[in-house]
Amino acid sequence: MPGQLMRVARSLSMLAAWLLVALAVRTEATSAPRLPALQADLAQTTVSGLSSGAYMAGQFAVIHSSLVTGAGLIAGGPYYCAGHPGRPPFIPYLANALSVCMNPQEAGTDPPDAVLLWQQAQAFARAGLIDHVGHLRRQSVYLFSGGADRTVTTVVVDQARNFHALAGASRIRYRDNLDAGHGMVTADARDHPCPLTAAPYFNNCGLPLARELLAHLYPGLGPPSARLSATVLRFDQRPYAGFSAGLADTGYVYVPAICRTQPCHVHVAFHGCRQGAELVGNHFYGRAGYNEVADANRLIVLYPQVRTSRFYPYNPRGCWDYWGYSSANPFLPDFHTRDGAQAKAVLAMVQRLGQLRSMDNGG
Repeated sequence: MPGQLMRVARSLSMLAAWLLVALAVRTEATSAPRLPALQADLAQTTVSGLSSGAYMAGQFAVIHSSLVTGAGLIAGGPYYCAGHPGRPPFIPYLANALSVCMNPQEAGTDPPDAVLLWQQAQAFARAGLIDHVGHLRRQSVYLFSGGADRTVTTVVVDQARNFHALAGASRIRYRDNLDAGHGMVTADARDHPCPLTAAPYFNNCGLPLARELLAHLYPGLGPPSARLSATVLRFDQRPYAGFSAGLADTGYVYVPAICRTQPCHVHVAFHGCRQGAELVGNHFYGRAGYNEVADANRLIVLYPQVRTSRFYPYNPRGCWDYWGYSSANPFLPDFHTRDGAQAKAVLAMVQRLGQLRSMDNGG
């Protein structure tokens, strides 16, 4: 028994030492500048994402529906998907996320139930945990599911469509007619063939999906720029969340030159699992196709980042949180509410972009 206690004590000491080192490294690691205050017009803020990023975009759009006017979900399911089946306090959030919310047929379970999830969203709104669900009626929603995607299958994306239909979304477009694997769809010959699912999860299907998605969220967009007027900026994400939120130290933002002096709208683009800049460099924030459209249409594109971690918070694939890994209490997670660390951090970033430009001078 004493020997076991000694081994436990040594393990705890090693873990504590690792946490201290990790915190120290995080404190000193980055010299990225502050996210600029750009006096952005937040009246038409939109979001999109791939896979876990699609779940995050959907969560953010529901949590902050009074702010968000449109959402694009690429290979993602409905809001609070990981919350069913199960009854508090015995909801297997992670198990649901890896089965019901991805490939339920392969896992031998039913797909998510949009009716139950819509009822739950209404209950959360009544409890004041999210914005009033009536705001969801004004949102435009774009959904995409690839026919060759076995990671997040079409039956799951179907339920995201059903959720937003139940919420009364003003405009829904659902593209499910391409034999695409699990990845960001592009018209870039450098990317993988369309049906493949492989890192870095970019598939050339002859379709500039980011352009099509943004055109649905912002009707009347002009053609993309042939040449960008600016470069992507790095910024320090550390002021927006604590270590346990799982954010990377550095995020990215594309600011067209005109948006330095003129009000622009904001689009938030969430990368998928294993697609953060630490793993794929600039592939997502530089080559997904958002920037060219944004440059010609007075859009700022925010690319928040999560980090991979094999310790605390455990997130080895660098996914956005749609099951509760960033919550203090895994049995009562808050990822799907205003108190969720990641949703709170991204909201603060968006609000920062909307601050007066003079706020950069010590404000």
